[in-house]
Amino acid sequence: MESKNKIALVTGGSRGLGKNMALSLAKKGINVLLTYNSKKEEALAVVAEIEKTGVKAAALQLNAGDVKSFDAFFSAVKTVLKDTFQSEHFDFLINNAGTALYAPFAETTEEQFDTALNIHYKGVFFLTQKALPIINDGGRIINISSGLARFAFHGSSAYGSMKGAIEVLTRYLAKELGPRGIAANVVAPGAIETDFGGGRVRDNKEINDHISGITALGRVGVPDDIGGVVAFLCTEEARWINAQRIEVSGGTYL
Repeated sequence: MESKNKIALVTGGSRGLGKNMALSLAKKGINVLLTYNSKKEEALAVVAEIEKTGVKAAALQLNAGDVKSFDAFFSAVKTVLKDTFQSEHFDFLINNAGTALYAPFAETTEEQFDTALNIHYKGVFFLTQKALPIINDGGRIINISSGLARFAFHGSSAYGSMKGAIEVLTRYLAKELGPRGIAANVVAPGAIETDFGGGRVRDNKEINDHISGITALGRVGVPDDIGGVVAFLCTEEARWINAQRIEVSGGTYL
């Protein structure tokens, strides 16, 4: 499975970890279709950066939590695949899009819960389902979870448990899509310095120092720690990795 002419769909690829994943995939010669929610200019800047590496790229708007919009989204995907990539299918689905939710269990509202659930679980479930007809046999699905599905941090009960659901779902995807040669895996980042959650980990020295202190490698993660792992899982070398959870946290809470 050569990387040339392979195509990855990365949700939430305009900034943060998704941007790093998109650029890392491009460095391996994989074409990238990325989505953005509202940051169109940032997404187009990533597309331009990817194109400089010599592969093809495009961006489409997607609200990852609005399941009713997915049919129209995939109509747009099919058009872009044909026009930009000269293809009817793509190979790698990276379910990365996400938002933060920090709230104590006792104070989490139903509205907060439903918003997070639609983006982090229901959206992933049905976006993947609707993608199946245009994912090539032998492709890959990579779902992004979190260290918070393994260890508990105060205020992440809803987010962490939804990521736990994603990890179980990934094993079912691996099982049911195995006959098509499609592998499904989870990448679970630890705390990373991005603008996620308003830059909470990056900009709050107390949180940053705390996480550094409980991490074996002694620092907080950066986007460059993550993107290459996702890209690796889309290579021929990773073909026998399936139904696995790969935590990329530097050894947090060991």
